Amino acid sequence: MTDTPAAPTDPFAPDALNASEGLDPVDPAFTHVLRITIALQMLPLAIVATLVDFLVMPQIDGPFGLLTVASWLLAIIAIVTVPARRVARWGYKIGEGQLRVAHGWLFRTDTIVPFVRVQHIDVGQGPVERWFGLSHLVVHTSGTHNSMVTLPGLHADLAAAMRETIRRHIQTDFA
Repeated sequence: MTDTPAAPTDPFAPDALNASEGLDPVDPAFTHVLRITIALQMLPLAIVATLVDFLVMPQIDGPFGLLTVASWLLAIIAIVTVPARRVARWGYKIGEGQLRVAHGWLFRTDTIVPFVRVQHIDVGQGPVERWFGLSHLVVHTSGTHNSMVTLPGLHADLAAAMRETIRRHIQTDFA
């Protein structure tokens, strides 16, 4: 019986971001960061919809309350469902001289960044990320198309360690 080499896995398969694919998931606390971010984005929209409902609908004899209920219901559904789905669709793997970042549900992206192409690396942290002890890693590469790869939802210590790992592998003309 001969062993046939395993076929390359499809990065766009439904289970491609699972641990079986060899990708590491982002920190689960990233779900909370996304919830707060989505809430901060949806809140002004829901408030404006409520004001339109109270100020405009009585003037035009429209369905009073419908816009308010719809906007707040949409906001609540987005806050509850979207973050968990987005976090489940992010995966990364560092090693073998490259960083692989895969994400997306409807529009999927699987990016492999060879360390020799890296120009510089940033570790960023917004106020909500800081609250949960998370950071995002930004890898800038040479070239123009997709020259910046961002990996959110990393524990701050892990993001710093990944930056140092990549920095050690960067080859420059000055070395």
